Amino acid sequence: MSQLPAIGLGTWQNTDPEDCVNSVKAALEMGYRHIDTAQFYGNETVVGEGIAAADVQRDEVFVATKVHAEKFGLAHEEVIEGLEVSLDRLGLDYLDMLYVHWPVGNYDPTETIPAFDELVDSDLINHVGLSNFSVELLDEARDELESDLFAHQVEMHPLLQQDELLADAQAHDQYLVAYSPLARGNVFDVPEIQDISEKHGISEAQVSLAWLLSKDNVRVIPKASSDDHIRDNFHATDVNLDTEDVERINNINRTERFVEREGAPWLQ
Repeated sequence: MSQLPAIGLGTWQNTDPEDCVNSVKAALEMGYRHIDTAQFYGNETVVGEGIAAADVQRDEVFVATKVHAEKFGLAHEEVIEGLEVSLDRLGLDYLDMLYVHWPVGNYDPTETIPAFDELVDSDLINHVGLSNFSVELLDEARDELESDLFAHQVEMHPLLQQDELLADAQAHDQYLVAYSPLARGNVFDVPEIQDISEKHGISEAQVSLAWLLSKDNVRVIPKASSDDHIRDNFHATDVNLDTEDVERINNINRTERFVEREGAPWLQ
């Protein structure tokens, strides 16, 4: 399996042009090598400007975006058109990965998925990703896909541990990319996270990210815009939680989701 950097910069809601450019540039120059955006975020242009402004070679950066049913649609030609628009906005010749953002709207695996294979064959994308799918929908997509499915991106954090989707990713040797890995800041108030943070003298954010990264096949894309938070998150890769810490977080018996939308698979 090709390597996906352990930690990437999430850019959802980072729509202030100056802040977005500066945060992407700062993250890359700090050592990040994975930048995640989406058509739906409305910031592909400024994300691209941040990538261009950083003193880092393009081929060192893993760039991913997502096609969205409500932006261009997910029919075959709409996927192709949407990718071309995203490349133009990002100022790039190719993407390292393109995701289906949600399996909603006019998503149809027999129509949508072959378009991704065509983009791989055309060298416009290197890898195929899916986001917010169920195991059943992943299986349907894999049946249609000639390329390897590289990653599945979902909300994942200590309050939504996604055991079933993690097992699926590990069984198929795919990455599970955790968005909202800090549960929109709610992990900061979890007693187990607070205790482990105090024990090791690290931030609650680093505890949550290190716990996720302790799991095989998991990668994280925390959103941050300030240099301090970008740096703090990045250094979660230096944290090694002990077995007791990991098990204590594993045993948090809560299922709290902070990202919802009509038509999501878990609402069916």
